[in-house]
Amino acid sequence: MEFVETNGITVGYDSFGDEGAEAILLISGLGAQMIRWTAPFCERLAAKGFRVIRFDNRDAGRSTHFTHSPTPDFSALASAIAAGRTPDVPYTLYDMVGDAIGLLDALQIDRAHVVGRSMGGMIAQLMSSEYPERILSLTSIMSSTGNPNLPSAAPDIMAMLTKRAPHPFEDEAGFLEHSLAFARRIASPGYPLNEEAHRVLVLEETKRVYDPAALGRQISAIAATGDIRSRLARIVAPTLVVHGVEDQLIPLECGRDTAASIPGAEFMPVDSMGHDVPSALYSSIADAIDRTARRKVQECTSQV
Repeated sequence: MEFVETNGITVGYDSFGDEGAEAILLISGLGAQMIRWTAPFCERLAAKGFRVIRFDNRDAGRSTHFTHSPTPDFSALASAIAAGRTPDVPYTLYDMVGDAIGLLDALQIDRAHVVGRSMGGMIAQLMSSEYPERILSLTSIMSSTGNPNLPSAAPDIMAMLTKRAPHPFEDEAGFLEHSLAFARRIASPGYPLNEEAHRVLVLEETKRVYDPAALGRQISAIAATGDIRSRLARIVAPTLVVHGVEDQLIPLECGRDTAASIPGAEFMPVDSMGHDVPSALYSSIADAIDRTARRKVQECTSQV
């Protein structure tokens, strides 16, 4: 793993494939570390001829954590938004966009393909709207637009997401069961959850860093950013929107709204997929990302 200093923070990253190849930047979701983009998935993309870069968002993994910031007051946040006031939050998704662009700058990458999942999908969307000259293609997976009229997750899912887990270094079994219960609830019904692989992944994450308060800060960033549909209308990069038909955390209608908000976007609903990326779908999703990336290559070639 390597580190760069950018946008006032430290960003940790690693990469797969030829460093001289076109880059794909993978952006993680809410509370997720970069290793949620598993090595086999990254290697599958790299085998298609790309340099694949994954990194830890701020407040995740080994990138800078905003532990000096107070715990977000969600009631005050909601009241400010309802009143049309700028909420007091440590950062918004626009700051996280700046982190990702800064990472590309530090790596001297002028243009890249961006792929984001969940919250990372919103970051990728905003990168594509705010920095069109830097984006070769966009793939948004199981994400949304911040449209307040869209359906939300079931109350029990939100309660599980925000409930404090047992401390992993004091009650490892309880911590793992808490994590597994949530993973089972949002998993793809057509693809059995590999519980042992999930345990290994979660324990690896806790060894990298354990900061339960970071989740609330990232939730606040999403809420404070709000509805981004007007921004998405400016996206010019070839775009693919992938969404699980059975997604219980961010319902399918959110993906449909994302695709409808981006000119020329391809919408790819995936049967039996929930709010995860099962290994059985690695091949089809990697192929779709590659196809979208090649659309840009072909367009550029045809213009020469």
